[in-house]
Amino acid sequence: MVRHAAHQAYGAPGGVRGGAREAERPGECQVAAGGHGVHVHDFHQFLYAPVGRITVSADGRDHELSPAVALWVPAGVAHSARFDPDSLVIAEDFGVHHRLPYARATRVNVGEAQRRLLLARTRSSHPEPDCARVFAALTAGRRDCLPLPQPVSGAARAVAGELLRRPHDPRTATEWAESLYVSSTSLRRAFRAETGLAFSEWRTRVRLNRSLDLLAQGLLVGTVASRVGFVSTNGYILAFRRHFGSTPGAYARRRPDGAATSSAGDRS
Repeated sequence: MVRHAAHQAYGAPGGVRGGAREAERPGECQVAAGGHGVHVHDFHQFLYAPVGRITVSADGRDHELSPAVALWVPAGVAHSARFDPDSLVIAEDFGVHHRLPYARATRVNVGEAQRRLLLARTRSSHPEPDCARVFAALTAGRRDCLPLPQPVSGAARAVAGELLRRPHDPRTATEWAESLYVSSTSLRRAFRAETGLAFSEWRTRVRLNRSLDLLAQGLLVGTVASRVGFVSTNGYILAFRRHFGSTPGAYARRRPDGAATSSAGDRS
């Protein structure tokens, strides 16, 4: 069963949620257990799945969301959503008077502070609607996170969930398989077949995506490398450059606040 958080059920047509009202459209699909058909809002919406997985289709693309990745859907953008069983879906809505920096549906990294904020609002009996403070916190998310398709089969999904929570976990695919009483070959095949990525590459992307949030906090590159699970700072720098086209230090210096992040291991 899909569980919905926020002020009313996700996407409830005509429902007042977060201080903004969803535009009703002729023939608009109602929310079902497995998802929501194509529809349009007259407000901006932030979608997040701290538990489980949702896939949102918008602008001709499928956006797979996870505990580390959320999606901004600007007002007026047609979209649909599919929910995995037992997912928790958080939808935060904001009026168009808020200046959203995206014209298209855009994925963003969810940092730990943002995650805590969102979960705290689900536990509140009266969360402040259409809150400027919340909007500012959620638009601070990094948009350049790496695509991270989620596996769906039992063992692979369990491993993925643990790595999203603890990207620094050093266990190999073989060690994960042993702990779950499955063969390492089956586990590797599941990651490749269901995500299009080898297990090692999938884990690297998890670590790199998490590192973006730590860099934004101003941590040293060496500290970031250690916290997300890289054996060496140089290994982290090489992986970061391969995926993002720059070193972590150079990336951090491009932050809007101009803060620099560097270490002895980052020669940029």
